[in-house]
Amino acid sequence: MPSKIPKKPAAAKADKPQGASPVQSGDVPLLSGGNPQIAKGYGDAPVQAYIAAMPGWKSDVGRRLDALIERSVPGVYKAVKWNSPLYGLEGEGWFLGIHVYTKYVKVAFFRGSSLNPIPPGQSKQKDVRYLDIREGDQLDEEQFVDWVRQASQLPGERM
Repeated sequence: MPSKIPKKPAAAKADKPQGASPVQSGDVPLLSGGNPQIAKGYGDAPVQAYIAAMPGWKSDVGRRLDALIERSVPGVYKAVKWNSPLYGLEGEGWFLGIHVYTKYVKVAFFRGSSLNPIPPGQSKQKDVRYLDIREGDQLDEEQFVDWVRQASQLPGERM
């Protein structure tokens, strides 16, 4: 049976490293398409390490998406699994993931087919929908925040 998002361990409450220098994209190996290779971990720190390692303009996109998600879903739970940041609610499952490709950043809404309006990118999985963000794209932040709020209220994906 798939697992729920685990409860935060006591040490994970201090998610942001104190006094640690930020990770630079040159410090982290990049996989195909420029996706940062970040060790699996729970909390804000591994997600921030992933975002800092996103190459070029993609890091700015990652920071903006992360800030919008945090603002939209107070108490959002974060992790890096399968070299992708995941966002969910503790004990409820994951509702969104981010992945870097050569020419774009892909946001996966795991129950995206239930969102209104449905995000534009189709998937081979019937429930998943994508939003691809390319260099120079203007993100419709109002629509993105609406999708994030809707997605956070749906049953999460148990990964």
